[in-house]
Amino acid sequence: MSSQDDLFYPVIELPEPTRRARYDRLVGLDAMKARLRKEAILLADPHRLRAWARDHHPGAALAAFDLFADRAPLFVFAGDVGSGKSALAESFGCDLADHLNLPVYLYRLKLATRGSGLVGEMTALIGNAFAHLHEQGRRSRDARRVNCVLILVVDEAGALVQSREAQQMHHEDRVGVDAFLAGVDSFAGANLPVLIVLCTNRVGALDPALMRRTAATFTFTRPGDQQRRAVLAHALQGITSRPDTLDKLVQLTSPNGDRPGYTFSDLTQRLIPAAIVQAFPDEPFATNNYSPLPTELSPIPAFTEGSR
Repeated sequence: MSSQDDLFYPVIELPEPTRRARYDRLVGLDAMKARLRKEAILLADPHRLRAWARDHHPGAALAAFDLFADRAPLFVFAGDVGSGKSALAESFGCDLADHLNLPVYLYRLKLATRGSGLVGEMTALIGNAFAHLHEQGRRSRDARRVNCVLILVVDEAGALVQSREAQQMHHEDRVGVDAFLAGVDSFAGANLPVLIVLCTNRVGALDPALMRRTAATFTFTRPGDQQRRAVLAHALQGITSRPDTLDKLVQLTSPNGDRPGYTFSDLTQRLIPAAIVQAFPDEPFATNNYSPLPTELSPIPAFTEGSR
């Protein structure tokens, strides 16, 4: 039996400051965050659905409840590189913890669960990972209430659950996908406070059977003008509030011909830090520190399904 350290990165209890700050920096995603919160609450704590039914549909036996009970607690976050998938996957538990008033534990699956290629190794590792989550999930609830929620994040999911229709796929990888599907199925109807989030920039490469099991797919795109303005205004709060400065930055970071627009990570991890470095240590942060930078710091190239 593999140890927890072999399967997962260190487990993080949410909310915690670093990931709460990441969640707050993902501005312009309010509608997605609101939908994710509701989906997560209904899957993690079915008692909330029953309470809603008692309040709004007393005495009714609604077939829709059975549909919810049968869903696998699986989300797919799909979209371009740098669009905020992983950041939201690892941080929305902070918001969920606030709304449920419960601790949320973040599990991040190691890609080492693919194993070294030995026959049966990948299947065993994936099976052990899901078995561990089942055990922890059962401990996280009793007959009347949920005590905490577990979120499993699988980054670069295409490396683990690639479509079995791919001709070049190795037999061991195929049975690994089978094991992952079996693990997902084991949570459908189990009423355990466990959520599974797959992040990928190659949604078309994921196995179709996996996509059929998905409770919700969230599609991430590069931020538009209003979103980039919100990100920049948030990052530059206390440094600049001039609308013409923000207008110029929004224009400079927008799509231009074959060049795509800037991603969330381009703005927060590259553009603003580079501008600060340019001003440090002798100058204040001013327009000339960052207005030329977008032409020097090209955005991350757009990812296509054929990319590797």
